[in-house]
Amino acid sequence: MSLRRLHLLGSPVLRQRAHEVAGVDEGVRTLIADLFETMRAAKGVGLASNQIGVARRVAVVSVENEGEYALVNPVIIETGGTQLGEEGCLSIPGRLGEVSRATRIKVHALDREGREFWLDADDYFARAIQHENDHLDGVLLSWWL
Repeated sequence: MSLRRLHLLGSPVLRQRAHEVAGVDEGVRTLIADLFETMRAAKGVGLASNQIGVARRVAVVSVENEGEYALVNPVIIETGGTQLGEEGCLSIPGRLGEVSRATRIKVHALDREGREFWLDADDYFARAIQHENDHLDGVLLSWWL
């Protein structure tokens, strides 16, 4: 595990669509550990791999009372409802904005062991996952503001 440098607004990797991961190996597990360590150090609730300069479809989220999840190749397969809510971004420090997001989502992904799983999320947890999924698509919070 190592603390990685956060890429900030203006870094080209943040505007790239991240590449799918072919399989979860030791390199991907190390990337996941680095993402969790970097996210915690920055006091975030989520982090996508391109925010640390790696254009691969890997993100982590950690929301109080919901647990910690590594999401490899996440795909949002269902959405429901909408709500406006405040968001910030570790790659755009000091900026907050109101963003409309789905209230409920269902996500399909691989976990840190390469096992397929489905996750139902709502409210703030759903918002955090959607935010990180946007990063993996090269979409920044600033586009919504």
